[in-house]
Amino acid sequence: MSIEDLDFPENMSVLFNRMLRYIILKGGRGGAKSWNVARALLVLGIMFPGLRVLCAREVMKSIEHSVMQLLKDQIEIMGLSDYYDVQVTRIIGPGGTLFLFAGLQTLNAVNIKSYESIDICWVEEAQSVKKLSWQILIPTIRKDDSQIWLSFNPELDTDDTYVRFVENTPPNSAVVTTNWRDNPWFPKTLDAERIHAYNTLDKETYDHIWEGHPRMTLAGAIFSSEVSAMVRGKRYRPVPYDPSRPVHVAWDMGWNDQNSLVFFQILRNEVSIIDYAEGSFLTLPEWVKFMNTLPYTYGVDVMPWDAKTKSRQTGKSDKGILKGLGRKRFVMGRQVAGAANNRISQSRLMFPRVYLDNSPAEIVEVAGKVVLHGPARLMECMKRYSRTVPTTTGEPAAPKHDEFCHGADAFGELAVNVDRVKNEMNDSVPLQYEKHEPSVKGVM
Repeated sequence: MSIEDLDFPENMSVLFNRMLRYIILKGGRGGAKSWNVARALLVLGIMFPGLRVLCAREVMKSIEHSVMQLLKDQIEIMGLSDYYDVQVTRIIGPGGTLFLFAGLQTLNAVNIKSYESIDICWVEEAQSVKKLSWQILIPTIRKDDSQIWLSFNPELDTDDTYVRFVENTPPNSAVVTTNWRDNPWFPKTLDAERIHAYNTLDKETYDHIWEGHPRMTLAGAIFSSEVSAMVRGKRYRPVPYDPSRPVHVAWDMGWNDQNSLVFFQILRNEVSIIDYAEGSFLTLPEWVKFMNTLPYTYGVDVMPWDAKTKSRQTGKSDKGILKGLGRKRFVMGRQVAGAANNRISQSRLMFPRVYLDNSPAEIVEVAGKVVLHGPARLMECMKRYSRTVPTTTGEPAAPKHDEFCHGADAFGELAVNVDRVKNEMNDSVPLQYEKHEPSVKGVM
């Protein structure tokens, strides 16, 4: 079997370049990315007997959630049944060629070892892969001349996959954008859907769905217009720490859910968010130890109202514990009806005052646990903060309780209480320098 005999679009010839480390296929609906990858892998499995292929995605609850059915269908369409044996959880080909399937979210230091001999790892729906999963997977695919292939429809321009592979493309990579017009098998039925979308949807939505352009915010995001205005107004940019002013910290308390911290400074009416951190299963002493490693002089802690409630088990409140750890000044939230909607409305009012640093988030280890540290993660939370939509009503309801809500809640706690925060290093000595300092707007 020769490549010349195969029916592949011209821009898919890159799939047969065995010299590349990364092959990155991105685009919108109808670009036949997965179709072409599946076909190419099956051909390579014949051309190179003994090839080992891992087909991965972020979450794979069962084999039915994998690309196994797609591969099985292509085996039939391409007439390759004599070459491949489709089993329950794997596909075996000539000379020991092997297709395996895995969910990246379940990988750990133990089971990842079994994938060190992989020749090609295909990551489908790569837009959903988290930073931690990439950090585990990439060094695992280490065999000489091994490759990592990605296929995805971009979601947000701040997604780790987009930033890592498109905005900061690694060496020895090929990035291919493939859309409906590049698909020689693009069906007339789907083209009719595309034309209808072109005539009825706004340009941003059409370009996202059919041209593969990333969105600025998640569809239906609560703060969609506010985040867009922040980006257009160039208020999402480098915002350096000013050592002449204290750094205040807004908390959203959590244990198995994320504990989220927003680090901010105030100058007149402006709020400069310079840092952010979130993590689970860290005690308050561990959080304070982490905070003390940062080069900040701290002001007040802005905390939710229930942080002053004493635990029946310990007889201590979160505020009391932090005070015992050397945190000295607090602004406590007030208990109000409709707290979530109050945080949302106050956040919308505060957004025009906010400058958010755009430094990327990094995974750091704190007391043996994983912490996401960096203000870009907060922007990700604000872009994805959205409401549930019950199928019974089809109407937006309460905000979703997901991995993004905690950062948005900490931002909201800041918004509710920001005008109660004063730049004082202690209770009696106000800072005297504010009138002499330039606005953060002047920082480029």
